[in-house]
Amino acid sequence: MELEDVLKEYLYHCRAKGFTQKTMINKRQELKQLKEYLVQKRAITELENITVHDLKAYVRLKQIAGLQAQSIDSMFKIIRAFFSWCEKEEYLKVNIASKVETPKVPRKVLTGFTMEDVHAMIEAFSYKTYLEARNKAIIAMLADTGIRAMEIRGLKTTNLKETTILVNGKGNKERIVFISPALKRILIKYERMKKQYFRDKQMTDEYFLSYTGSGLSHVALDSVVKEAGKRAGVIGKRISPHTFRHFYAVQCLNAGGMDVYSLSRLLGHSDISVTQRYLQSMNDEQLITKAISSSPLMSNKNNK
Repeated sequence: MELEDVLKEYLYHCRAKGFTQKTMINKRQELKQLKEYLVQKRAITELENITVHDLKAYVRLKQIAGLQAQSIDSMFKIIRAFFSWCEKEEYLKVNIASKVETPKVPRKVLTGFTMEDVHAMIEAFSYKTYLEARNKAIIAMLADTGIRAMEIRGLKTTNLKETTILVNGKGNKERIVFISPALKRILIKYERMKKQYFRDKQMTDEYFLSYTGSGLSHVALDSVVKEAGKRAGVIGKRISPHTFRHFYAVQCLNAGGMDVYSLSRLLGHSDISVTQRYLQSMNDEQLITKAISSSPLMSNKNNK
């Protein structure tokens, strides 16, 4: 079978499965590079002519080009998924990509946020202006729900109920996270400021908006988090939305001994092993300490 035809069919399959636009862009880009390599460097145009040696050579080429182990691993997951699909569709007898080893990804030591760090970052913003109130609410929500950056940016106003938030996660999979009383208090004040600020202005239906009334970009959200860290004087740690997910996971385990299955559902992980690996790094950093509440914000003695 023509490799180009099979790749085209696979990408339509992925679109039908509901993969996000970002995921589709990554898949198209990587599979296009693989096809060009096979055609131009290995003179291969037929799917069944691809061998394990061809794929191993492709990985070596990436290494020679200077790609980091993490990047190569992420790249090859896309390729492995393609060949797995080819096997399921019986276009190939076996998934030849499963026999290809990628460079071992060095384990990075993550120093997570403490309760004091998070409290300081929330308190770094006031309620004096719309943007200040919005930023405070963003930091509080990241800390108290553990949702992803893409999820908080995509939140619609209708997704928030009295005590729950409907989150649209990876692969367009929906899940419910809960709003603690401490977070609710902050959100009520934010919503009041938002209503006043946009009283005579147009705005989109995203819950968190820029000053112009449009949704937040990835860069804008990252800037809010980094500004919070800067104002709070948090140093020596990765200041990013993802670090809040680690913080949330640790606090959930600390508080009431939440089981890993429940935590996996709250984090939106499709595989329990992802949550287990995720939490193992926290144990190594000895971040699992005693807490008194299942809500990170409610466990804060400084909460008022």
